[in-house]
Amino acid sequence: MTETVAPDPTPEQAALIARVRRMMLIAGLTTAIGVGALLVAIGYRLFRTDGSVQITDVTATLPKGARIVSTASAGERLAVTIEIGGTTEIRTYDAKTLKPAGRLKFAAEP
Repeated sequence: MTETVAPDPTPEQAALIARVRRMMLIAGLTTAIGVGALLVAIGYRLFRTDGSVQITDVTATLPKGARIVSTASAGERLAVTIEIGGTTEIRTYDAKTLKPAGRLKFAAEP
């Protein structure tokens, strides 16, 4: 039996084969980098530590005669609107620790 031997490629064919190999290498590297970035992003999301969730039990005292008008959540803050003797006040608290973060008082001009 005789085996057919592929003839040597012409210079144009060799250049084309080299160009296709280079393009395949670029495509393979781009795919590998993309898959690696995806795995890093997934790993970061899975293993990042925001700290353990702590259950806090806080009792906030209000001045006598005060009533809560509304509450709201804004990002990392909790806002509580309070009416005290005809004036309105907004108190903000840190959402994670429930420690007071600020106080805004409103008063009417005389």
